Amino acid sequence: MTTIGTQVDSDRRLLEFKNYEEYLDSLVTAVDFCYLRSTKVARQLAELGYRCTGETLDKDTFYRRLQTVKNILYPVRKPYNLTSEFLTPFDPLMQELSIRERSNRLHVLSTIIFVRHNPRLQVEISGYIDFSQRLKMEDWRPYFEGKKKLWPRTTDLAYYNWKVGKMQLNCTPNYEPIIDTKYGLLLKNIHDRKYINTDPKATTPGVDTTRVRVYSDAYEHVILYDHVIRSVVIY
Repeated sequence: MTTIGTQVDSDRRLLEFKNYEEYLDSLVTAVDFCYLRSTKVARQLAELGYRCTGETLDKDTFYRRLQTVKNILYPVRKPYNLTSEFLTPFDPLMQELSIRERSNRLHVLSTIIFVRHNPRLQVEISGYIDFSQRLKMEDWRPYFEGKKKLWPRTTDLAYYNWKVGKMQLNCTPNYEPIIDTKYGLLLKNIHDRKYINTDPKATTPGVDTTRVRVYSDAYEHVILYDHVIRSVVIY
């Protein structure tokens, strides 16, 4: 049960008025109109507090308190925040991901990012990233603004550090990695149970899946796997 504070509770009466002028009119009596014969003057007197024994709100206070009441009583539910909105990424990879952000947050598209780094120290690190998972885990604004580079992590879908020979596979909320003796690494979508074939030599990456190569100076090698989720998923 939600308890509304005294001030907000008393301000619920403001919902009766469409605008500030209606609020002022409610403070003016028929006698006022009879003597003043001017709606404008009557409103001015009401705004100055001459027609109210309690507090008379000025225009800014009226709209601020009215909005506060509306926010508490009728909150607007926003299922997600679109980080890339109003941003224009410079990097080609971030441009592609900004296009896919909304559909990934809505779970109608599931994008897997394969990224490979080969820094100057020749320490090659690569991995498969569940885009939807990482969107929920961290703030992507620095990525879209070009202030931060995308690196695979040991907590991602798949992680490879070739210098130390470390490989890590993890299940995510959307995928289960499977090592197949014939096809190599397969990524099984948990929601519709369809497989994504990561073999670059494969004719197709799988049913309802497309493979896109992205060329970026910031990354050695980038491939996006876009999987359309056909089944109805409840989150």
